[in-house]
Amino acid sequence: MEFHHSEKLDHFHTGIFAAMDEKKSALIKSGMKVYNLSVGTPDFKPPEHIMKAVSEAVADPLNYRYSLVDSPEMLNAVVSYYEKRYGVSITSDEILGVHGTQEGMGHLGMAMCNPGDIVLLPNPGYPIYEAGSYFGNADVVYYDLIKENNFLPRIEDIPGDILRRTKYIVLSYPSNPVGAAAPKSMYEKMIDYAHRYGFFIINDNAYSDIIFDGRDGYSFLSVPGAKDVGVEFYSLSKSFNLTGFRISFLIGNRSIVDSLRLLRSQYDFGISYPVQKAAIAALTGPLGSVREQCLEYQHRRDALCGGLRSIGWDVPDSEGTMFTWLPIPNGYTSAGFVEKLMDTTGVIGTPGTAFGPAGEGYIRFALVKTAEEFKNIVDIIGRNGALLGIQKNQ
Repeated sequence: MEFHHSEKLDHFHTGIFAAMDEKKSALIKSGMKVYNLSVGTPDFKPPEHIMKAVSEAVADPLNYRYSLVDSPEMLNAVVSYYEKRYGVSITSDEILGVHGTQEGMGHLGMAMCNPGDIVLLPNPGYPIYEAGSYFGNADVVYYDLIKENNFLPRIEDIPGDILRRTKYIVLSYPSNPVGAAAPKSMYEKMIDYAHRYGFFIINDNAYSDIIFDGRDGYSFLSVPGAKDVGVEFYSLSKSFNLTGFRISFLIGNRSIVDSLRLLRSQYDFGISYPVQKAAIAALTGPLGSVREQCLEYQHRRDALCGGLRSIGWDVPDSEGTMFTWLPIPNGYTSAGFVEKLMDTTGVIGTPGTAFGPAGEGYIRFALVKTAEEFKNIVDIIGRNGALLGIQKNQ
């Protein structure tokens, strides 16, 4: 009997990522040394006190039961952390644990949207934003992030009839993939527009602990009026290197939090107790390693971006995140340059178009190698510069 999957799945394609993985395997098989900068998985270890908490938790047989709800201890840890880290006062009923922001964002559209609602999404932006909106039967409208506006949204350019139909707008700074940071004045403007037109703000706060050159890593909820109109996801993945544990929190407007809580009650039995113990240890423990890690990411960024400029590739410095967003040399598409770079040097990046049409002309690199390794990568690219259209001015 022939099987046909849901028509909804026709919307999705593996596309460029499957092709890149196939290409990577072929290069490795041919004996070429490969430098994979395409995936944002931290190469740092979780702090020792977190691993110790997990080790103790998994030794307790009671921690293998259904958890069903977020433990009061974990919720209190989030409350205390937000006060200590961001100066933001929240209550435990304004918090919901989710299995990573990917899962939370993927279901939020289902909890918030009805057919005919509009969701405003960044272009380029992280793909789950679009998937979650699609499953919520919302109509997606993109706002472009362009270099000429420092990769910040121009809400004033969106027509009023679109804004009046908008259910929510997704924001995320420091931004993956473009590596831009945003001043609080941007959020202040968004909150004003949200009140004026009656939409909500969903902020993806994944990288406030990876921000460079003395910039302030803050919470959207620290901006006056934010909780009236929005929520944010705060992830432990990148700050504490807990990507595989899949733990994030939706925090803010109680009505939005409750809507996702109700949806999740229909399919989920809660975050496992050992993972909750990891979260508690992260949120209540020392933060020195988080700050040191941020400095190391900046050191890597300097080695990569400064090194590329020294060989004639005119690229900007990322302002935050564990990524760099680099304009490609003239004469290539993003996908074409990624393929040429792989063939010539073994260096693998992600074409900007993987994050939306406005990503054409860019490549994203993840800062997942040491500074010394990046110096070597820059040297390899430099030796092949003529083949890649990178010409150093003499």
